[in-house]
Amino acid sequence: MSKLPGQARLDSYRERILNGPVLRTLLWLGLPPMVVQLVHVAYGVADSLWLSMYDEKAIAVPRQVFPVLMLFSAAVNALSAAGSAVLSQLVGARAYDVVRVEASRFFTASLALGVSLSTAFFLLRPLIFQHVVMTPREIFDYVMLYSAVMSLDSALMAAVTPLSTLLNSFGETRAPSAINVLALTVNIVLDPFLVLGIGPFPRLGVVGASATDVLGKVITLLGYHLLLRRRFGWLKLGFDLSFTAEWVRLVLGISSPVFVMMSTNSLAFMLQQRIVNMLGVVVATAYSIGFVVLDIADGMLWGLLGAISTMVGQSLGAGDARRAREVALKASAFIAAAVAAGAAFVYVFRVQLVRVFASSPEVVEESVRFLETILVGLPFFAIFMAGNSAGRGSGHTLVPTVIGMVRLWLIRVAGSYLLAIQLGMGSLGVWLAIMASNIIGGGFMLAWIAKGDWARPVVSKVVKGSGARWGATGTSTPS
Repeated sequence: MSKLPGQARLDSYRERILNGPVLRTLLWLGLPPMVVQLVHVAYGVADSLWLSMYDEKAIAVPRQVFPVLMLFSAAVNALSAAGSAVLSQLVGARAYDVVRVEASRFFTASLALGVSLSTAFFLLRPLIFQHVVMTPREIFDYVMLYSAVMSLDSALMAAVTPLSTLLNSFGETRAPSAINVLALTVNIVLDPFLVLGIGPFPRLGVVGASATDVLGKVITLLGYHLLLRRRFGWLKLGFDLSFTAEWVRLVLGISSPVFVMMSTNSLAFMLQQRIVNMLGVVVATAYSIGFVVLDIADGMLWGLLGAISTMVGQSLGAGDARRAREVALKASAFIAAAVAAGAAFVYVFRVQLVRVFASSPEVVEESVRFLETILVGLPFFAIFMAGNSAGRGSGHTLVPTVIGMVRLWLIRVAGSYLLAIQLGMGSLGVWLAIMASNIIGGGFMLAWIAKGDWARPVVSKVVKGSGARWGATGTSTPS
């Protein structure tokens, strides 16, 4: 097969991912996205600060919208999980001609799903927040405004996600990270002006906070397209409707468990938000502040998860199951240790961190109690998420889905209702249920990673002359 433009770069990435020291390679891939995530955490903290200065109750608005938006983006994220497995394994197998076709298929499917679901979210949001989430009336109007703008953000994210998945599958993380940092920097600079109405800018409050998110997505989307054109011009990414029955079967086999997990997870988060809302606006505000502070503790986690998927996927595509298992175990241990260090830092400074966002003694006290309870289980949450990433890289997503559903529905949501409402423990019951769900979920996920029977590829390449073909290997349903 003749060399494609940019193939030498892709070959060098592949060689390093397949043969480099595991932790060093994990950091080589994961450090740039981790920097992005830390900048994102800084943006989130600053955004929460400006919202609290606009109106202390407004800080609770994004946390009200997040689980509902997660429900309407579940299909796009599930499709991304299938794309991660398929594309990274094809790169590991050096099936670059097939990658060119599959990238366009995943982009087309993601954009069509995203636009449809974002429109549905915009139309249905008044009913959902009033009757399902039961948003407190003090912030309901804020939630309506914020969610309207975020529906556009969700549609743009459906175009960004497949490009990010493709670049991660290649092992190309530095340039995309630079693009993300640029977008976040613009957000950080503009945010206080739009939220608080500084200078000639109007005082937009929650609308300003969401508008900067939309602008960031536009910058990221344009940057990704330019990057792909310049470094991987052979892809010729575009719209492709040539979805075969084989493609649909394989993609559904990988993505269906992820879709079930993400959609039911979002419903679980909505129900938990409803339970929190039943306990009053003080608890709802503390819940939001607590998660903002937790982002400081686990900010390192999110940047490294994509590296796990890429390394596992390429290893299995190259036929190296031993390395895939080694990646999953070493990465889980490293990330758990890093998050434990972050949790210790947050615990020491918990009161000072909370007081950045709240002046009300009741909110401060409740937020501190939230952190003191939940920080204990945070390293186990890191293991749970690392196992999810290994499952997505391998294409075997069923077991992580089952563990995730048990963790959220049986332990977190049912446990919250039992402890907080039925046994009268109030907010402490909710915080205890969240902590227990992370510890138990992380323990089960570690056992699954260690067992290692997930380390089997889901795609293969057969070269005949100048052509290539791929399809399911073994069963298309994950183990």
